[in-house]
Amino acid sequence: MRVARIVLIVVVILGGLFVVADRIAVHVAESKAAERAQSSEGLATRPKVSIEGFPFLTQVAGGKLHDVTITADDIATGDGQQAVRIDTFHADLHGVKLSGDFTRAVADTADGSAFITYADLTKSAPKGITVGYGGTDKNGRAMVKLTGSFMQSQLSVLSQVTVRGADQIGLHAEGLPKAFTALGLEDQVRQQIDFTTQLTHLPSGISLTDVTTGPEGITVAAAGKDVVLAN
Repeated sequence: MRVARIVLIVVVILGGLFVVADRIAVHVAESKAAERAQSSEGLATRPKVSIEGFPFLTQVAGGKLHDVTITADDIATGDGQQAVRIDTFHADLHGVKLSGDFTRAVADTADGSAFITYADLTKSAPKGITVGYGGTDKNGRAMVKLTGSFMQSQLSVLSQVTVRGADQIGLHAEGLPKAFTALGLEDQVRQQIDFTTQLTHLPSGISLTDVTTGPEGITVAAAGKDVVLAN
């Protein structure tokens, strides 16, 4: 019996050391992944990477991580008028396969969201146009409000934000003031207020799926399968 108790103690101690080693390994992996992401993407702040599931070491040995969560702030999506800054970003990756000496990573599925403030949307809008929250229309849809000037006259319209393609969102005015349409200026006005903006550098395999409008900004959702995270 005493031998059995000694063996049990040893097993418990070894198991505890394995847990400690496993947690140390996952912490180092999370830190290195965040550091590499910040460096390669030129991020102003380091993202937070969380590798879920236990034990971590057996996941690595098997070449596949169960679940990985990434959160990041202040992401510049690219240069140019159509690019827009992302205030906060969150992604959940499932079934991340590792290969090529850990230089390639592909997620079975991924979903996430990006929050964009109205101040940042304004920066990507045509010159002289300000984007803000517009409340809801008569059908209960959340809208954004675009204000500015056209031909020295003040202009204010409600627009809906929708997904356009895999990496773009578009703003389209629901209606224009009669003062402009009566003069046949609808096309000219729409060239000033209807615009698209792009979320650049999305991973291969992921696409924008939906936009939610709120008082502080918009939330853009994305999802995909066989998402290439590194190659």
